Amino acid sequence: MSNVLEITKDNFQTEVLGSTIPVLVDFAAEWCGPCKRLAPIIEELAKEFSDSVKVAHVDIDSYPDIATKYSVMSVPTLILYKNGAPVNKSIGLISKSDLIDFIKSNS
Repeated sequence: MSNVLEITKDNFQTEVLGSTIPVLVDFAAEWCGPCKRLAPIIEELAKEFSDSVKVAHVDIDSYPDIATKYSVMSVPTLILYKNGAPVNKSIGLISKSDLIDFIKSNS
């Protein structure tokens, strides 16, 4: 069972914007090669940071309105939300160590 929360238009407000802890959202697509390479790293971090950061996934093809609202122009894009607002964005494939630094420096 995945530790990564699947985000939809119905739960984005509650799970991301209403979260009391920081939320790392992975905006990705099924057809995206770099997204597929990033997915296992995202899963590992969801386990490692389960007490302090919520990790979530948005399929941009299923929910393009969410991607558009947050100016996601390419995938993978990672956005870290804190107190209901985006605080930082990473575009493209990123290493696990760089992603850990990204989370720690912004959460």
